[in-house]
Amino acid sequence: MDDFPWLTVIGATPLLGVAVILALPRGRDLLVKQVALLTSLVVLGLTIAMCARFEPAGARFQFTEAYDWIPAFGVQYAVGVDGIALVLIALVAVLVPVVLLASWHDADPVEATAAEAAAASERAVVARAAASTGGGSTRVATVEGPPAGGALRPGRSVKTFFSLLLVLETMMVGVFAATDVFLFYVFFEAMLIPMYFLIGSYGGPRRAYASVKFLLYSLFGGLLMLASVIGLYVAAGDQLASGTFNFLALTQLELSTTHQVWLFLGFFLAFAIKAPLFPFHTWLPDAGAEAPVGAAVLLVGVLDKVGTYGFLRYCLPLFPDASRELAPYVIALSVIGVLYGALLAMGQKDLKRFVSYTSIAHFGFIGLGVFAFTTQAQTGAVLYMVNHGLSTGALFLVIGFLVARGRTRDVDAYGGVAKVAPLLAGAFLVAGLSSLALPGLSTFISEFLVLVGSFQRYEVATVLATIGIVLAALYVLLAYQRTMQGPLNPVHARMPDLKGREVLAVAPLVALMVFLGFYPKPLTDVIEPAVRCTQADLGFSDPQPDEGEGVESDAPTPADCQTTGER
Repeated sequence: MDDFPWLTVIGATPLLGVAVILALPRGRDLLVKQVALLTSLVVLGLTIAMCARFEPAGARFQFTEAYDWIPAFGVQYAVGVDGIALVLIALVAVLVPVVLLASWHDADPVEATAAEAAAASERAVVARAAASTGGGSTRVATVEGPPAGGALRPGRSVKTFFSLLLVLETMMVGVFAATDVFLFYVFFEAMLIPMYFLIGSYGGPRRAYASVKFLLYSLFGGLLMLASVIGLYVAAGDQLASGTFNFLALTQLELSTTHQVWLFLGFFLAFAIKAPLFPFHTWLPDAGAEAPVGAAVLLVGVLDKVGTYGFLRYCLPLFPDASRELAPYVIALSVIGVLYGALLAMGQKDLKRFVSYTSIAHFGFIGLGVFAFTTQAQTGAVLYMVNHGLSTGALFLVIGFLVARGRTRDVDAYGGVAKVAPLLAGAFLVAGLSSLALPGLSTFISEFLVLVGSFQRYEVATVLATIGIVLAALYVLLAYQRTMQGPLNPVHARMPDLKGREVLAVAPLVALMVFLGFYPKPLTDVIEPAVRCTQADLGFSDPQPDEGEGVESDAPTPADCQTTGER
């Protein structure tokens, strides 16, 4: 079993599920959902088995596979995971079955909104009028008008919806597992396509605008990164025997600081847009608000992590001099993002935009941790990626359940919901408390490590970021109070509480938030050796009292980390 292709099998299993779904006859919507859920559970089981075989003190990249893909250009299908990639793939495996359960009825045929139905009727009238005045032409224009009982929104298919979610799972696993930079770029771009269709076909009233904005922003960043990828390939051809996209080989290149800065910026801007880091965030509130709830969970819980993962995996090891030179500017943007996101979240009336802005603040903390260049801060940043996916995923799910019942995203339309739906209110409270980093819940450990580690190098920035913790308490508790407490809005007097399927979707996330809040050691033990090797690539070690910076004698060297983890 040591040679078992774990990553290929885990990545290919969702595609096998898609093939089965597409082979099913029409009208078998329940079977489609069951096959998709079963497929995601198989992926979860395989991922748990792979995690159990991972050795934190072993090779830096484990479960590696490498096959020639485009030999003429040195491109390989090369995959492998270190501790950082492993925990993020585990996050994907946990969230996808949760999303499938929560989205069980999200793709069912629904009646169009009144505005959509009126627009369809108007188009039908205009078309019939044009046909009746068409001169002597025998051609009659036919436009399908609203069917009896209301207009069904077009472009909705249960089979397509669940297939897109499974294809997205494959892309997310691939982007974290790739150890060939070109392969990473392919997955980085390819995962945009299923998300674009999920938002554009199954999203809210402004879904077309949100999906196009999301795609254009991401494609622009991807083009910048492609230019830097090509630059790395050319540099490798000059310094090595031939051009290569192998990550470990590229970390050995000797580039001038100026060269590094330009290449760094191509990667950084792509990742900053994806993260999203202030001021490259403007696509997220629209995409998060208009995406169907399940897609929004994966968008904010996983896809955005590709940006912060890219900072740590590619920007720092490949361009160490540029990273050190530009770190203060990134730190400044991160702190602004913490405060800016928190302030805007406090003033939001739209519940889904509220969660999107809280995420901008959280990504500011992650950016601060990554570019603080200490083991504590970077370990906290990776842990923050996982815990943010759990807490914000749960918050998005609960708000989705609330909006599905109340038929509006307006905060002021609710009030007193806890009186009629205590389980819904309780889940909202736990997810919100985890989002504000309450001690005892998982996000607290992450935030604590980021702040303690960052303070060692950036005292002022860390103190300013700490203000974001106070603001987080305000925006979360205010949102909870306005929706769940106070007088009951009579409109929602008969609002049903969470059903069994919904409880089953939220419960694993709540359980993980509590467990990791008290015992994060299983994750930190896996993450820290990989972080130390990233530090070695960067040429940094943790500051020592009265000694300043510099590489300690007992710190792992880049040569050590080519084959092993921390020694």
